[in-house]
Amino acid sequence: MTLLARTYLNKSIGKFLLLISLIALGQNALAEPVLDSPSTVDPSLISALKTAASAAHSFDNAYDAEVWLVAKDQPLAKIIKDPQQRLNLLKLIHAEASLAQLQPEIILALIEVESRFDSYAVSSAGAMGMMQIMPFWKKEIGRPNDNLIDTQTNLRYGCTILRYYLDKEKGQLAEALARYNGSYGQYWYAERVFDAWAKNWR
Repeated sequence: MTLLARTYLNKSIGKFLLLISLIALGQNALAEPVLDSPSTVDPSLISALKTAASAAHSFDNAYDAEVWLVAKDQPLAKIIKDPQQRLNLLKLIHAEASLAQLQPEIILALIEVESRFDSYAVSSAGAMGMMQIMPFWKKEIGRPNDNLIDTQTNLRYGCTILRYYLDKEKGQLAEALARYNGSYGQYWYAERVFDAWAKNWR
């Protein structure tokens, strides 16, 4: 594992408590991430997805918001040309990542690797949207009408799933990312996310 990855993993991620009401919104990656299959899903992950919280404001103040948005707008401009679309997306990613107590920069890197910010991305395995969510999750949590192409819904699912895996792996982000991608026990996917983070989002 690279020094960058080890340094990042040593940062404290902190405990979380998803205080939550129902999800009320509603891989093309480098391999075919299947996350889990319906027959192997941990019931506590299903419970976490069922109870993903209603978002609050994620920035501490207007200055912090301005600094963060300006910094992240530049790399995103290479992919998304419309300034208002970029601003709206960055605010949404920050809010959903913060809600799940994840670093928004890691979610930006993960999305870059998974879909290159294409909300309409569908992998050959059927994973959908920016964070490449498998449709079986909707059935598992009893929300068959959720639209995984909808950006906020997709982010809510993806951030909740990654947060669950991060807790399961006791804060070890490389392992959590491998679980998210369906490549547990390997580090190539985590390295891709860390590389994207280092290059564009830190």
